Amino acid sequence: MTGTSNKNPLKITDLTLRDGHQSNLATRMRTEDMLPIAGEMNKAGFYSMEVWGGATFDVACRFLNEDPWDRPRALKKLMPDTPLQMLLRGQNLVGYRNYADDVVEAFVRHAAECGIDIFRIFDALNDERNLETSCKTVKSCGKHAQLSICYSLTEPKMGGPVFTLDYYLDKARTLEAMGADSICIKDMAGLIAPDDAYTLVSALKKTVKVPILLHTHYTSGMGSMSLLKAAEAGVDMIDTCVAPFALRTSHPAIEPIIVALQGTPRDTGLDLAQMLKIGEYLESIAPKYRDFLNTTRMSIIDTNVLVHQTPGGMISNLVAQLRQSNALHRIDEVYEEVPKVRKELGYPPLVTPTSQIVGVQAVQNVLAGRYKLVSTQVMDYCYGLYGRPPAPIDPEVQKMVLKHYKRGQEPITSRPADMLEPELDKARELVKDFTSDIGDIITAAIYPITGLRFLKWKYGLEEPPPEVKAKTLEDVQREDELIAKAKAGQLVEKA
Repeated sequence: MTGTSNKNPLKITDLTLRDGHQSNLATRMRTEDMLPIAGEMNKAGFYSMEVWGGATFDVACRFLNEDPWDRPRALKKLMPDTPLQMLLRGQNLVGYRNYADDVVEAFVRHAAECGIDIFRIFDALNDERNLETSCKTVKSCGKHAQLSICYSLTEPKMGGPVFTLDYYLDKARTLEAMGADSICIKDMAGLIAPDDAYTLVSALKKTVKVPILLHTHYTSGMGSMSLLKAAEAGVDMIDTCVAPFALRTSHPAIEPIIVALQGTPRDTGLDLAQMLKIGEYLESIAPKYRDFLNTTRMSIIDTNVLVHQTPGGMISNLVAQLRQSNALHRIDEVYEEVPKVRKELGYPPLVTPTSQIVGVQAVQNVLAGRYKLVSTQVMDYCYGLYGRPPAPIDPEVQKMVLKHYKRGQEPITSRPADMLEPELDKARELVKDFTSDIGDIITAAIYPITGLRFLKWKYGLEEPPPEVKAKTLEDVQREDELIAKAKAGQLVEKA
């Protein structure tokens, strides 16, 4: 290995087996394709490997017919020397709403038992109250709590009315005081510019004592440049993927970063040959998942993000909504409306679920008139059930939205989870006839419909549909043969 005598080698968290395939391949990578390369990835020398959380839990149950709890257990056996990491949506866990504290505590404890060492915890609104229970439980398990700040902008660069340098520094101080073992700058849409990365990291290193990690996607094309500037500013860790699962809406690739930093004070010390070996394996299994790769555009970056800062996934949702209403010709009006709605709703970072909340309301405002139609999610948001947004909600808009809200017209100011009754016993009752396993109970608590359906598949009470069965390399090769025959004008046999 090179760089072993460096004073400050840059540490690498590898996201290939979680965010890499979530970003580029709709999270469809199966555990069976991870296990053969796990031993080689364990030898790579990564600071940690993110292998779980985010959408992997939902997709395993819904589309892969895999028990999501089996993946970290299996990988831990094959990667004993590398800390395993997961992404946790604070009080949302791996779901799409806030769950009661008893479910959050049970989830974290069981995840720790299954092999998760580092928990990266974030909240879509940067409301630290939504991180309290999960952080406290992670610490009580003796595991590493990596608390996150969602990076967002209102201007082309850092600054403006909300997301200033002071905003991020204040959040970092709060997270450190909560017990964060490290702090992640979580740039979901690839918006952080290289100079802002340098400024932010430099200031954070002077403000807090815990290690700082930069997580940025490649969406805008700035990712690799921003990581290098962050390294120059003294960032402790960065996120990357092995090349086959990197770039596009995923993350910068590790291989060129290894070479770029060789012989410098931030030399990673990682072995390029080992990365190429891992990459070859990933290329060999990639054909199974090729149907999930977005090939609708030539460009592998979304240059629109550089202008309007709207994440690609949010744009596709807006287009789909307008198409359903035969109003696609009004897309420019919606683009103008999105920043207005976002401002009125307190400038939430555009990440799941707030990106959908803002986007849906912007479309309804254009098609039906401003706030004439309001979704339940917007009402819940304005009532305070998602948490406290970065800036105050426009009081006139809040009053309009809550006028006929069933819970009342006066928003709450308490921690949202304080409104929730315990949920674990209800889930236990739901599955009592066929399982008492705590992992199964938590699955049913988080996904009472799709999770329960999966558990019925798992215990043989229902037969899963054929589309959730694995596509093998033999299937892919067979398809290729049929396509080749068709192109050659030969008679195509039935598959």
